Order: sequence, then structure tokens, then C-alpha cells
Amino acid sequence: MTYDVVIPTTGRASLGRLLAALAAQPPPLPGRIFVVDDRATSTTAPLTPHSEAKGAVVEVLRSGGRGPAAARNVGWRASSADWIAFLDDDVVPTERWSEALAADLGAADATTAGVQGRIVVPLPTDRRPTDWERNVKGLEHARWATADMAYRRAALAQVGGFDERFRRNYREDADLGLRIVDAGWTIARGRRTIVHPVGGASPWISLRTQAGNADDALMKAIHGRNWRTRAGAPPGRLPQHALTATAAALSLVARTAGARRTAKAAGAIWAAGTLELAATRIAKGPRTSREITTMGLTSVAMPFVATAHRLRGAVRARRLAGPRRNGGRALAVLLDRDDTLILDVPYNGDPAKVEPMPGAREALQRLRTAGIPTAVISNQSGIGRGLLTEAQVRAVNAKADALLGPLDAWLFCPHAPEDGCDCRKPAPGLVRKAAERLGVPPERCVVIGDIGADVQAARAAGARAVLVPTPRTRPEEVAAAPTVAPDLAAAVELALEGPAA
Repeated sequence: MTYDVVIPTTGRASLGRLLAALAAQPPPLPGRIFVVDDRATSTTAPLTPHSEAKGAVVEVLRSGGRGPAAARNVGWRASSADWIAFLDDDVVPTERWSEALAADLGAADATTAGVQGRIVVPLPTDRRPTDWERNVKGLEHARWATADMAYRRAALAQVGGFDERFRRNYREDADLGLRIVDAGWTIARGRRTIVHPVGGASPWISLRTQAGNADDALMKAIHGRNWRTRAGAPPGRLPQHALTATAAALSLVARTAGARRTAKAAGAIWAAGTLELAATRIAKGPRTSREITTMGLTSVAMPFVATAHRLRGAVRARRLAGPRRNGGRALAVLLDRDDTLILDVPYNGDPAKVEPMPGAREALQRLRTAGIPTAVISNQSGIGRGLLTEAQVRAVNAKADALLGPLDAWLFCPHAPEDGCDCRKPAPGLVRKAAERLGVPPERCVVIGDIGADVQAARAAGARAVLVPTPRTRPEEVAAAPTVAPDLAAAVELALEGPAA
């Protein structure tokens, strides 16, 4: 049994503390620690100071600011270990955490997909906790929280990993847990412990956290009305918030229309809802003047902020959740490189000559928004012919990745046609390898390319194929393709919609 650790981060100072705690752990240590840099640009300061914690073998990856779900996917797909232990970058493993993790994983039976660690949130003992401290304390009882969660790689591969439509660190863990359980696995609670300190927060943090209501709308669209019960999530206050906000709006409209009685009644409901919310929050807290003022001001705004986020989330969920209900929608998209993503320059080893195909960046962004992992698969016979080096090909790929936005994997066949390898398209090797790298069955992949070899490789691996012809595509290749799209954007939409009935 082997395990790796995956830590998504935006470069917070707490990362160094976490890595130092991991470095101090006794054996068995992880094979690798993947720190996934999820900052939005590649121009930010590198994470190398954090990655030099003594005794920790750390590899820094990047996910391009696509959110923690995408960052965790980048991490576990780079791993080949049996188990992946996910940690948030603001937790601290206790002494002998690694030994307890090994015991937890060793006790897992064949049906156990994940083992959750125990979270301890220390609070001040000399006063009542603030609203924010109570919020963080709730993590101690959160089901399937990825602050410390270990999953079998096989289970992650079966369900396609984290859903990247969840862009913030909220509900992506509950969504994955529900899909894992629906696939027939179980998730156990282990005995290992991590500490989650309460960090500093803005006085307006409670309003910012209301953005989670948008993710709740997506959860409902994907998993149905009873998702909270199945995921062990508390009911929340959205119904009360919606009633208070609606009463406020009705009061204002009625007053404008001259309906004083209606305005007065609605205004009373508005005031009562606001006062009840503020009083409840103040009563549980330290009741300092600062906390009372903060609770009062945020309680006035909270119903409107929460309701607005929920309405926005409902619109987004309607747009994003529909395709997932189609069981044939791609779980991953594999793309040819030359004349599909970038203009074909024969045997190009010069990054300066890389030019994206029209609309390629936008098409890839559509896949990112939909939470679909991507990989590039290309034949690079110039290596086998002695016209290119692997370093040159990687440099060209890196330039394309920078211009197009990060893709999840870049794979290429270095062999000449006469080498008889299994990876040169139309052979299926690259498709199968890319699917394995992304943790997705080949039959749930869509291969998009511009020539018949791309289509044949997909068919040989059991994947779907969409041909996007260019002037160099032969007419017979177009005629033989099962699905043809006029451009990459249309091919992506076909991948998201699933096969025709």
C-alpha cells in the first residue's frame, strides 16, 4: 500500500507550517507530496521556499487559478499511489499523524473508498467564540471534509475525481462523497487527527461566505432535493433569508405603490427577521462592542446577499448541471495538438513559432468551466527521425500551455512510423495513457482531432471521436468519421452533450 499527499494552495503562509509538520512525521512517509499552486497567474512568486521543508519530498504543480477542485484533480492525477491523502494548506497534522493514517488505510476493506481524518478546531477558553470561530468550529462535524481525507485512487478514477464546476472550497467535497457512495463504495471515519487553527478574518467574512448558497443550488440540481440529508449537511438559513429579503422588497414596492397596509406588514416581517438573525448571532458570541456592531451590520445585509447568491447559483446550475444528467457526457476530452490547438508548423522545435488556432483558448475555457479535464495527445515523429529533441517538443508544449491556459496533461509519441510502437496514432496507446493519467475510463473520453489517425486511435481505445477537418484532412477521412464538427468550439459542445440517442 502506497500513499501520496495532495495540498492545493494559493500560497498562504500556513503552507510552510503544514510542510514542516509533514517533514517531522515518523515513517511511513508519503511517496510524494504534491503542492498544487492554484494562483491565477504564473507571474506570482514561486512556492520553492515552501517546498524546501526539511525531509519532505515536494513536487510543485500548478492549476491556473481554477479552484481547489481542479487543483486536487491535478494533484491526484499526477500520482500513481494506491491512496491519495488530501490536506488543506491551513491545517497542522498532529504528532504521529502518518502512523495513524497508515493504520486507517490498513483497516480499510475492499469496499472502502475513503477514510476521513478527525478535525480539531481549537477555540479560546477565556471567552465565547466569535461568529467566525463558530463557523470554523463546524468543520469538526463536517462529513467527507477534504481538510484531511484519504481516497483510493481507483475510486477517484471511477467517478472522474472532483467536479470542477465547484470553484470554491465549499461543497466540492460533499459532491464527491455522494458520487463515491452512489458508485457503491463506503467512506469511513479514521482515528488520525489534524488541527485546524482559526485564522484571522475580515469583519465582513460572514457576507463573503454566503457565496456558498450558489454552490448549494448546483448541489440540488445535481443530486436532488434531499442532498443535504444524504450528505449530512445542516439545513442552513436560506428559507429565513429569502423570506426576510422578499418581505423587504415587498415593503418597498408596496410603499411606492401607496399600499401602506401591505408595506407596513411586510416591513414588520423584514424587521423581525433581521432582529431575530442579529439576536441569535450576538447571543452565541462574546458580546463585545466590536462583535455586536459587526453582527448587527452584517445581519442587515445577509438576507439580501444570501438570496442574491442563491438566485445567481440557480441560473448557473441550470446552465451547468444539465449535461451531467446525460450519462454519455465526456468525463475527459483528449485533443490533438497540431492544427487542432495550435497551427501546424512541421517538426517545430521553436516556441516562438507557436500560434493558437482561432477559438482554441475559448473552447478550452468552456471545458474548464464545465469541469472537464483535458489532455493533449500528439505524434511527434520528428524525435524518432532525428529532427527534434524531446526537450524542444516539451518547450513548444509549454509555450502552447501558457498561451491556451493550463491543460491537465501533455503526452506525445516520440517514435518514427517504422518503429511499430503502440503509442503512435492511429494506435490506441496515447489515448489509453491519457485516460489513465486523468483517471477516466477510455470509453468516457472524447478525442478531438483533425485527421483520420485521431479518429482511429479513439475507436481502437473505445473512446468517442469528433473530427474537426482542416484543408489537409482528406475527404475519405471526413466521410469515415462518426462525428464531424465545423470547428473546435462545436466539437467541445458535442463532447459536453454526449452521444446522440
